[in-house]
Amino acid sequence: MKDYDVIVVGSGSGLNLAYRAVSKNLKVALVASQYLGGTCMNVGCVPSKTLLYAADLATQIRDARRLGVDSHVMSIDFPAIMERMRQTRNRGVAFIRDDLKGTENLDFYESEGRFVDNYTIETEEERIRGSKVFIASGARPAIPPIKGLSDVPYLTNESVLDLKKPPQSIVIVGGSYIGLEYAHFFAAVGSAVSVVEYSDRFLTFEEPEISALIEKSMKMRMKIYPGHEALSVSKSGNGVLLAARNRKTGEEKAVEAETLLVAAGRTSNATRLNVERTGVALTPAGFIRVNDYLETSKNDIWALGDATGRAMFTHAADHEVGVLWHNVLKGDTNKEDRIEMNFDAVPHAVFTMPQIASVGLTEEAAGKNHDILVGVARYADIAQGDVRLEEEGFAKAIVEKGTERILGFHIIGPEASNLIQEVVNVVARRDSYRIITESMHIFPALSELIPETLNRLEEKARS
Repeated sequence: MKDYDVIVVGSGSGLNLAYRAVSKNLKVALVASQYLGGTCMNVGCVPSKTLLYAADLATQIRDARRLGVDSHVMSIDFPAIMERMRQTRNRGVAFIRDDLKGTENLDFYESEGRFVDNYTIETEEERIRGSKVFIASGARPAIPPIKGLSDVPYLTNESVLDLKKPPQSIVIVGGSYIGLEYAHFFAAVGSAVSVVEYSDRFLTFEEPEISALIEKSMKMRMKIYPGHEALSVSKSGNGVLLAARNRKTGEEKAVEAETLLVAAGRTSNATRLNVERTGVALTPAGFIRVNDYLETSKNDIWALGDATGRAMFTHAADHEVGVLWHNVLKGDTNKEDRIEMNFDAVPHAVFTMPQIASVGLTEEAAGKNHDILVGVARYADIAQGDVRLEEEGFAKAIVEKGTERILGFHIIGPEASNLIQEVVNVVARRDSYRIITESMHIFPALSELIPETLNRLEEKARS
């Protein structure tokens, strides 16, 4: 048995925690069996956005004709795109591994770890115990119980990165952000794409108007089937045959493709850790239950990131590190010095074409408990949007009447993930929206869309 001041499980955001603990001269153990650097570095945002940047360029080139630029994509070097992605990923992982080797007071256990007793983990090399434990074990693809799925080859967001050539056709089960981003990528590189989604609309966490616009846009480049239940999968020639049923009409549809990609959500890796043996409670879905201070049901054990299921984004987990570490340092002496994680200020983006970005509540959710003002502006309402012929993209603001706090802000259109940041800063500070409308914005720049939206606020009745 080896004793440590701190045990960290997981090497994504957990890596940042380990380094913070080491900086305080604490004896630290880092336990991670897979994906050094975490999901984001290995099979998530870094590799996928490397691919999506190429997809964006190809799509923009094909779309340039409407602006008077007659351009063509002569060819797509799929192996080169995939190899660049892998090299980018491998460089990052190699840097982390080298850095860990040179870090004093840190023991790295690159193996599967499971709790066997309170604060005690069994690794392949050693049984270790920590005075404080941080669980940042991440998540993995959820595999739905589709009949026949185990009998056919299929891809997930992890294995799709091993492709050497593009499939001629691909059917994707799942119309959330992972499914739609890969739908955008494969359509851009020339694959015939079909997307089957159980819910009546894609991206159910977005405003209905945003879902409608992304469906309209993607329908121009692929076949989409929202509101369809995937019933079964079987082999068909050199590919797969997916049977799906329209949940409203009952009509069945057969979708045939060379390749199947399953993107039906995520499940917590915490279920592999036997956390109940150390007194940590899980939610019914298998995620670690935490409060807003990121405390679990067991004293001196905290959890963060995808393992909790609360805000499954890398930037959220990185922010949680700061919140958690503050609470560890201050909370031990005075619980009133603890700070809460502000989940209302967690933004997200969907890197489709068009791009989507949001923060806070939807209009429907905000209207249940607040008196609200709602403003909508189109990209075409500002000069930069007009010259780009951006006729359908828009932004939507939801503001609390009286306090003037921004409760939600939603964008679909070019550079949405960059434009949202100005709003996120105000939301995080819980300031009035007038900080934005009373400040200067460069003309003519896309950033004008934000104050333009807020200047159009109108009162809405409670839902």
